[in-house]
Parts: sequence; structure tokens; C-alpha cells
Amino acid sequence: ARALALERELGVSHALAQLMVRRGLGDLAAAREFLNPREAHEPSAFAGIDRALEVVARHIRAGSRITVHGDYDVDGVCATAILVRALHSLGANVGWFLPDRIDDGYGVSVETVRRLVGRRTGLLITVDCGITAVDEVAAARAAGLDVVVTDHHAPRPDGALPDCPIVHPAICGYPCPDLCGTGVAFKLAGALGAPTAADDIELVALATVTDLMPLRGENRTLVRDGLRALANTAKPGLRALMKVARVDPSALDTQAIGFRLGPRINAAGRLRRADAGLELLLTDDLQRAAEVAAELDGVNLERRAVEQRILWDAESQVAHAGDRNAFVLAGDDWHPGVIGIVASRVVERYHRPTILVALDGQLGSGSGRSIAGFDLLGALNASAEHLQRYGGHRAAAGLTIARDRIDAFRAAVEAHVREVLTPELLRPVERVDAIVSGGELGLALAEELGSLEPCGAGNPAARLLVPGARFEDVRPMGEGRHARFSVGSGGTRARAVAFGCEGGLATPPGTPVDATFRLKRNVWNGAVEAQLVLGHWWPCTPTGIEVLGEPDDYLAGVVAEVDARCEPVSQANLAEGCRTVLDRRGDSPLAVLADALAAGGGVLAVCADVARRLAGLIARIGGFSLISYHAVERVPALPGTFAHVVALDPPASAADTALLKIGTGFTHFAWGEPELRFAQQMHELEYGLRASLVALYRGLRQRGRVTGQELERLLRGDGPHGRPARLAGRLIRVLAELELVSLDRDLPALAIEGAAPTALERSPAYRAYAQRYEDGRRYLSRANNPPSA
Repeated sequence: ARALALERELGVSHALAQLMVRRGLGDLAAAREFLNPREAHEPSAFAGIDRALEVVARHIRAGSRITVHGDYDVDGVCATAILVRALHSLGANVGWFLPDRIDDGYGVSVETVRRLVGRRTGLLITVDCGITAVDEVAAARAAGLDVVVTDHHAPRPDGALPDCPIVHPAICGYPCPDLCGTGVAFKLAGALGAPTAADDIELVALATVTDLMPLRGENRTLVRDGLRALANTAKPGLRALMKVARVDPSALDTQAIGFRLGPRINAAGRLRRADAGLELLLTDDLQRAAEVAAELDGVNLERRAVEQRILWDAESQVAHAGDRNAFVLAGDDWHPGVIGIVASRVVERYHRPTILVALDGQLGSGSGRSIAGFDLLGALNASAEHLQRYGGHRAAAGLTIARDRIDAFRAAVEAHVREVLTPELLRPVERVDAIVSGGELGLALAEELGSLEPCGAGNPAARLLVPGARFEDVRPMGEGRHARFSVGSGGTRARAVAFGCEGGLATPPGTPVDATFRLKRNVWNGAVEAQLVLGHWWPCTPTGIEVLGEPDDYLAGVVAEVDARCEPVSQANLAEGCRTVLDRRGDSPLAVLADALAAGGGVLAVCADVARRLAGLIARIGGFSLISYHAVERVPALPGTFAHVVALDPPASAADTALLKIGTGFTHFAWGEPELRFAQQMHELEYGLRASLVALYRGLRQRGRVTGQELERLLRGDGPHGRPARLAGRLIRVLAELELVSLDRDLPALAIEGAAPTALERSPAYRAYAQRYEDGRRYLSRANNPPSA
């Protein structure tokens, strides 16, 4: 119901409406805000920011030296750049310090404080670090420095905070607690009134995406606006970076940031000098920007080679360890700047919390990554006795450990994981946002899904499920590493690609599979097209279909039809329905069925002929009940017992349409042109009786009298499905009324009675069936008109 309301009120597709509801955005106001993000808060929303502003303003007026202490990753580098630019624009005597990952480690250290005192620093401002530096801040203040901490990381487990002004989104009660360190610096720069503040929003986007912050609330607004600014940036460093990364500014998105721009800045801090990234962001010299960008590009290539070597070593250790609930892996000659990336790769492949430790002599530097639902920092808290130093948050953490404590640390982590991690969390789950058919997978939907941007952590790109799909025309591409193919669904085909599949897909052509895809707007050589990217697929394993209304005994069904009424059910005698009609005509019936099943509640699928429909459904989908329109006419109250009624084929009368709407819940119109043609063919077979009457009479005349299995074979006729029992009953009724055959209901048996030519119209039943044929033919011709309410 909420998805339907979003469709109607926002004018969006059914797929996008499904996605919004599944992501908790079923409220109309929340959905509008998400599609058109405007959330933004004043810096004054940070409780206590006035204290920080007073301290900074006092040092600017005094002309004392201010040092901005950042971090070596993208967030720390961008935050440093913003605050250095802001303070410089305000006339401050400002410098900066970025720690070396190996020599200095993460965060503020006492040794760094001594160095800053030697530089005659009067004010130390931390960005993207400092919230756990309780002792270090105390040492700085004891040495005569003022300190302002701006950070977004978790504080110490004991809750202790530095004794100084703090600007922190969670601690200071800011309405968006998920700001990254750069976002906090951006807010502080704005509060200081820096002329450069608004010009640096592209750095906020770069850091927010690369630091994997949730793209919800104000973060979504900041990244959206930052992407627009980045596409048109005047900063020489960012323009040079996009050039070496082969990023088209006109097609800039979060993927370009996360996989092309961010890694190049991060690579400098991981392997070489973090200040290369900072220099790139601060320089106004075009030539120097190009030189530094080329340096970062080269370092990134080196980082990828180092990463691959460590990954091979790590996977060898995983294979030796066997199936564990968590992995703690350690190695000599592992670069500490790359192990975090490798930990992420291990998590992606094995879905286990993973910590990698780079050993150097008797010490090791570790980096860990978690899985959804598991608090990695909590695991380190529980194992703290084995660590010299650690910090981070639920999803990622860093640590320092002695070599001789690694085995005990591994055992402690594994024990903690066994205690708190449930088997359900150890099973990877792919979240499906919407169930669609092949006909929907075009440029129109791709462009509509673009309204979800910016996508990333907390707001992943849409994942679409195509049930019962078929992969066809699979061909290798990209030197055999990838594949292109066609996806068949609902009578339509869409082009798709699969990455990293070694040029093939291990499924026999035409075998039905359930598959997930990402759909995006792709620009290639100036042409715009929809790009469908395969996520995962698995063979269809339906749970079974409950068939209703079909006779268990064929001959008993024949006799029942002989005695049934010829006229259609009267619409006037039907209870009035209150169902909501969802017009999904043109979509794949499989997709509509899967969508209804996912919504919860019983699902009744109604079709023109059960036997013929069942063969195409049973290998591809299950978990619902299937019935024909003819059977529903005999039990008109049945649809009212189901939450969802799915019309796979169009009804052939207004009464049958009314039957679909009896009760409360939802009625889904799920047919397209192929289903309409099928319904017309079945209607011709069911009520266009002349040819069938001639064939049955001739067969009976050759035999004289038949009973038992011979009678059933005669009535079924030829073909894989034969005549339905109800059709055979109608034929016998007409022939009996014309006194050409006699039926013994007890055996049953059928015998020839006469051979004189006669007009079929003499039979009242034939006339009634002929009228139903004409009425149904006309009604079906209008089946694709807009549905009545």
C-alpha cells in the first residue's frame, strides 16, 4: 500500500517505489526529502562550538602560530586542506602536520606534541583525530599549547575525553552524527566565517564517500552538492587528479570518487608521503598540480601490486586455517599501509570479520574490517589485554600488537566472535531493492534510479532481482576476463555484462535462474545507454505450487461439467470487492508474482488454463496457489481469502474481472501481449466448439461405445495437454442434447446413439457456449485498455 501511494503521489515507477519502501522511506515526506535532499544544519548545532571559536579567534588576533594536525588518509588530508585554507583566508599564521603512517602512527602522539612545541605552536587543532588523545592533549596543555579537537571517531572505551574544546558530531549532539572529519572541519570553517569555506564542499564529498560514511541525512546533501562542485572545480589539483584517473567530470559520480580519485590520494599516505595529497589540494600552480597528480597515479599502481601480493599470502593463510568465524592473519614484509584494503578483500570473499597484522621485528601494525551487524571495536575492547594500542569504530579498526601476543589475541577474538556473532550474521545476505522484469530494464528506469544518487555506504546502488531469467548469447569481453550476454524475462530481452567471470557464466543456456543486477546510465563514446551489471545468480529452486479447482479424477470432472450451468456467473450476484488494483500489465508475470510473494500474505494466481501455465511456472517460481478462471467461477469467495490475487492472463468477462476484486487486499493485473494471445487461444479452444465436436463424434462413431481408460483417452485427445475435463464435458453435453450420444454417469460410459445430420444450434448448451465465445472474444479485445476501478 505504501509503495502504491508513492507511485501515485510522486509519479515514480513501481520499481523505485518498492525500493523506497524497502529502505524505510515509505513515508511520503521522507521519500520526497530523500529524492530532493535539502537537509543542512548550522554549525551552531554543535554543542560547545562557541568555546572552540573563541579559542581560534583569539589566536588569529594574536598572530600566534596555529598548527592543523590531520591524518594520512583522504578524510584527514581533505580536512587539513579545508582548515588550512580557511585559517589562511582569515589572516592566521597557520601550518600543518600530517603523521607518517609508519614512523608516527595514527593520531596525536606525545612526540608530535614535543615537535610542535619546538615550532613555537600556540594552538593545536586536530582534524579527523584527537578524540582518544586524552593524555596527549593533557601533555600539550601542560607544555603551554591551547588545543581544539575536531573529530568523528569513537572516544575511548572508558568514556574519557580530552580536556579542551571539542567539535564532534556525535558527542556534541549534532543532528547528523555521521559527518566525516572533513565534514566537521567544513562546519568549523563556516562558523569561523572563512571566505573559502563554501568553495571547499567538493572536498567534503571526496572525503565522505572515500571514508565510507552513510549517505543519509545531511551527508546526502553535502555529497550531492559536492559532486556538482567537483565537476566544475577550479582547483588545479583536483582537475589534474581527474585527468590522470581518467574521470570524465561530466559523468562524475560516487563510484568515480570511491574507486578512482580517493584511492590515489590514499595511496600516498599508505606507501609514501601523505603530504603529497595535501600539496595537490592546496596548490594553485597548474604545472605542480600535474606533477603531483602523476606522482599519486604512480604510487597507486605500486599500491595495487603490493596489495595483490599481500592478498595471495592472506588467502593462503585462510585456506590453511579452515572455516573460522573470524580471521586474524599476520605476515612479515606486509606493508602496513595496504593491509586495511586487503582485509576488506578477505571480508568480501569469505564474509568473516578479518584483522591483518603487518609484522616488523617484534611489533605489528594491524588493520581490521567487519561484516554487517558485528562490532569490530567491541571485539578489540574484549581483547584489549593483548594490545598495546587500538582504536576505530564498528566497521573498521587499527591496532598495535607485540609479535608474541598474536596467537593469544587471535584466540581471544575468536572466542568473542563465537559468543556474540549469530549464525545468521555469518551468512552473507544480498538485499534486493525491487523485483523487475526484463521489459523494465531500460534507459528510462536507469535514469530514474539516478535520483538515488549519491550512492554509497548507507545508500547502496539499487539491486534489482529478475526472477526466472534466462542467460543467452554469452560472449567473452575484456580479454576474456568479463562477459556480455542477453537476459530473457517476460518475453523481452535486455543486454547485460558480468565482470570478473572469466568470459563465461556457468549456467546452461536457457536454464531459468534468479539473478540480481545493477542498472545504470552509461555514457560511451558520446552514446547514452542503459548498462545492466550482473551481481549474483542462482538456479531457480521453487517451493512448489498449490493447484486449486482442478479435478483429481478426469472422468469425474467430465461428468461434473456435463451437469454444470452453461451461463457465466452473474456479476450482479457477486459480493462487491474492495481490493486495490495494481496495473502491472506489460511487466513479467514472474516479477509480479515474486513481488507479491515478497510483500507477505497468501498469493492466488489466476490463469486461463492451469495445465498449460503450470509447466512454465513450476521450474521457475513457487510458494503460491494457482487456479483457472473457470474454477474461480465455482468458488467465487475464494479470492477473498488471499492477500494478493495475481491475474496472469486477462479475464474473458466482466464477471471474471469482478471475481478478481472480491475481498480486501491487492489485485495485480500482470498480463502482457503474450498472455493476451494465450488467453484468446484458450478461449477459442474452450468455447469455439465446432471443430472439437466433429473430432470427438468421429472418434466415438468408430468405437460405438467406450468406457474406462479408453473413454478417457478418447476425451483427452492428442497433444501434450489434451482437452481439459471441462471442455470434454461441454462437448458431451452438446452431443447428448442433440441425441447423438448417451452418457452412463455410473460407469461412466459413452455410446453412439444417432448418425443423422443435425444443426448444432438445436442444442441449448451449444447456443449458450457460442454466446460466451462471442462475448469473451469482444471482452478480450479490450483487455489492454485501462482497467476500471
